[in-house]
Amino acid sequence: MELELTFADGRLSGAGSDDVGRFLVKGRYDDAMLECWWTKTYPSSHDILYRGFREGKGIWGTWEITAFDHGGFHIWPRRLGEEATETGSALAEHPAKLVSAEPVRDPKSAS
Repeated sequence: MELELTFADGRLSGAGSDDVGRFLVKGRYDDAMLECWWTKTYPSSHDILYRGFREGKGIWGTWEITAFDHGGFHIWPRRLGEEATETGSALAEHPAKLVSAEPVRDPKSAS
């Protein structure tokens, strides 16, 4: 996945693409609580709801399409000049290109 996010004044926005297609991101974050939530929208298709918590190496959290289709994720930033296989170590208050977002399946959900 390629993803670019902007964090400013409590708002989170961005765009990217993955194996499903191009998408837009719109949401909010709470700097004091290190929490964020957003909607990933595939135009003319479907939305995915995300809730995450910022840690030193990115954002960890959960995603949900429906009550029956959900799981976990981890996204992390790439520093300027780094190769796509390297990762950064902290989120910034300016646009950041992210290396990847890996879905983590809930072991209780059906495959």
